[in-house]
Amino acid sequence: MTLRIAEIFGPTIQGEGVLIGEPTVFVRAGGCDYRCSWCDSLHAVDSENRHSWAAMQTEAVWEEVQRLSGGQPLTVSLSGGNPAIQDFGPLIGLGRAAGYRFACETQGSLARPWFAALDTLVLSPKPPSSGEKVDWEAFDACRQAGAGARQQVMKIVIFDQADYDWAREVHSRHPDLPLYLQPGNPEVDPTVPVDLQALADRLRWLTEKAMADRWFAARILPQLHVLIWGNKRGV
Repeated sequence: MTLRIAEIFGPTIQGEGVLIGEPTVFVRAGGCDYRCSWCDSLHAVDSENRHSWAAMQTEAVWEEVQRLSGGQPLTVSLSGGNPAIQDFGPLIGLGRAAGYRFACETQGSLARPWFAALDTLVLSPKPPSSGEKVDWEAFDACRQAGAGARQQVMKIVIFDQADYDWAREVHSRHPDLPLYLQPGNPEVDPTVPVDLQALADRLRWLTEKAMADRWFAARILPQLHVLIWGNKRGV
C-alpha cells in the first residue's frame, strides 16, 4: 500500500479537541477534497505542493512512527489534508497490534471502513467561514462507518457569529456527539507571528457567548500548540 505523506512528526502533544495535551505522533496525509479559506495546512492540501509529498509504503510509515516514538506505544494522529482520501487501514492494523492508539480527524466528506478500527474519530464539519458546504449524507455515512470506533466526537472551528449559529444548528442534528469548539486562527503563515491577543479575545467572546446563551453542551478549548509554538510546522 503506497500512501502520499506530507509529513510525519513528533512526539509532541495534541494541540486541540478531545485529546488535547496527549503525547502524539502525527502522520499528515497529502491531498484534500476541500479548500477551506482559512486552511492552516496548505502544504498538505494544495496540489501545487504535491512535489513535496513522499510516496511511502505502509511499512515505511510504520517504521518511522516507531522510530519517532522510540517503540513506546502512544497515540498516532492521522491528519491532513483529508486522510480519508487514502487507505490507512493496514497502518492502523500494524500499530494496534503493537499497542498503539489511533485517532483521525476528517471533515466527514468521505466514509472509509477503517474508521471502525480507530480509537478516536474526530469529525470536523467546516462552518460557513470556510467557504465549503457540508454534504450531510456523506457526514452521516462517516458516522456509520465509524460506529465501531472507541469514540466519535465533533469539533467545529468558530470565527464569527455565523459560525457560532451554524454550530448550534449542527449540534441539534447530532446531539449525541460530544462537541468541541475552538476559536479560529486567521493567521496561518508560519513565518508571521501569531496575534495571541486576538486569539484570546476570540476565545473570550466564544466562551462568554456560549455561557450567556446557556449552551452548556460544548467544550470550548484553544489551540494549545498555537499558543506554544505559533504556526510553526512539525510541532
